[in-house]
Amino acid sequence: MPGTLGRRLLPLPLVLLGASALVFLLPRASGLDTTRTVLRSRIADSAPDPAAAERVSRELGLDGPLWQQYLLWLGSALRGDLGLSFSTRTAVVPQLVAALGVSTLLTASALLLAGLVGIPAGVTAARRPGGPVDRAVTTLSVLGAAVPEFILAPLLVLVFAVALPLLPAAGWGGPAAAVLPVVTLALFPAALAAQLTRAETADVLGTLHIAAARARGLSERRLLWVHAARRSLTSVTALSGMFFAGLLGGSVVVEVVFAVPGLGRLLYDAVLAQDLPVVQGGLLALVTIAVLTTVGAEVVQFALDPLARRAAR
Repeated sequence: MPGTLGRRLLPLPLVLLGASALVFLLPRASGLDTTRTVLRSRIADSAPDPAAAERVSRELGLDGPLWQQYLLWLGSALRGDLGLSFSTRTAVVPQLVAALGVSTLLTASALLLAGLVGIPAGVTAARRPGGPVDRAVTTLSVLGAAVPEFILAPLLVLVFAVALPLLPAAGWGGPAAAVLPVVTLALFPAALAAQLTRAETADVLGTLHIAAARARGLSERRLLWVHAARRSLTSVTALSGMFFAGLLGGSVVVEVVFAVPGLGRLLYDAVLAQDLPVVQGGLLALVTIAVLTTVGAEVVQFALDPLARRAAR
């Protein structure tokens, strides 16, 4: 286990270094003039004075070669300094920390809800493949995976905030305000978890290991929920890291529709305002979280699955 963990962690610095270079180069590759963007945000002038542009370029270290600009930016990022927002003239890091806290809570709640709904549904459906429960779970999971968030979110607002005024339509001020965003974000991973768990559990129920356990007289309930379900959870666990990072970065629609002050909303506003420090800092945070959560999910998978541990030796 420590050796496997070490092999997984070894390439992480190179992955993060490569990701930081891509994040740094992204605005340049899109043809955006950084100096003019800064001046436009400060003086709202589409044609800034060349002398002012030269002064700002020297001030921000943008007059040097590209590799020098990257090293300066990377050194500041490693010290926890991502600069000032072009729009608000405040430090980027506190904005990211506040937005990440909201998005992490939203994403973790959605994943928890998806697991509580999708995994038991998939295990129950696998008990009798082709039966009524299996057909119902399969139909609902396909429907859940097919409905996009930009359709589901307004639909939930119309039903539960307008027609039946039970929940607030927007905001992030308490548990009631979190219900609709969490449900919207949880639908897709819940559908995938149900499909994946159903397929994995059905495969495990047909193995010799389960047949031997059944011959020893174990009850069907114990076989299904203890032996088969535990083995089938390894695939869902392995994907949970990617689910978390994907939901964290892909929650833009949900956060914009429900006015949630999370990272997706922050990045959406920053892109519209061409606020490069916020965009770069947000993307760098997302990549770092995606890499770390993927490795963490693999560690949990190894802990749950003895076959995976033996295969890694």
